[in-house]
Amino acid sequence: MGGRSKPMELILGKKFKLAVWELIIPTMREGEVAAFTCDVKHTALYPLVSQSLRNISAGKDPLEGQRHCCGIAQIHSHHSLGHCDLDKLQANPQPLVFTLELLEVLVPGSFRLDIWAMTDEEKLKVVPQIHEEGNALYKKGNTKEAAEKYHNAIACLKNLQMKERPGDEGWISLDQMITPLLLNYCQCQLIQGQYYEVLEHCSSLIFKYEDNVKAYFKRAKAHAAVWNEAEARADFAKVVEMDPSLGPSVAKELRAMEERIRAKEKEEKGRFKTLFSYDGNAPATATTG
Repeated sequence: MGGRSKPMELILGKKFKLAVWELIIPTMREGEVAAFTCDVKHTALYPLVSQSLRNISAGKDPLEGQRHCCGIAQIHSHHSLGHCDLDKLQANPQPLVFTLELLEVLVPGSFRLDIWAMTDEEKLKVVPQIHEEGNALYKKGNTKEAAEKYHNAIACLKNLQMKERPGDEGWISLDQMITPLLLNYCQCQLIQGQYYEVLEHCSSLIFKYEDNVKAYFKRAKAHAAVWNEAEARADFAKVVEMDPSLGPSVAKELRAMEERIRAKEKEEKGRFKTLFSYDGNAPATATTG
């Protein structure tokens, strides 16, 4: 399902919602494929589990839509899970057959937990590690992989930030940790040509932190890339105003933008000239009504 599909990881002892899986998987051998028929009393929470797995596959928060009540309460609620098949199964639970393949067994401490499975303390501890991994990938020119690392680190912090009141000390502290990660992510997206995403993120940063020169610089480059000349010039001017030492870098970017604009105008003039050129040797035609 989705672009982020990968084998599911089940961490035993973490009180997985579908408790029966924690009972049946230890009976399997590595590499084995087995089918297990489970009674309704063991499958009632499967719709919620499936919803979480689909969210993970789509790159969303696995708990999206499940924040305000426990699993048992949700079984008896009338809220849609966002999928017709799961809504039907939730309204009318059925015995289910689970076909599972055990790909690999890892001992504790030999792997990194997925973000959704981490405690708050584990998330906060892993962020600097992921940040460094992203930096190392960026230095090697692997911007796509680096962006993924920065995205994961931001997701950790955003998850923690959701538990704080906006504007409180804890929320601000987390937001200040998110900012450099988001700027690094935007740098990767600039290189990959995702200019409108850069505009969106940098504008949100500038809205909160008006003195963030890096956000202005990246937004200026994104504006220049999508032919927003006036906006680019305004942002570049703001960069020089805030940090005069960046004047040479800004001048270089402005020259590059102006050269691109001249090349574009020349190309457009040539296209229109061809479109409206008149060939005197061409036979005349007339249409009568």
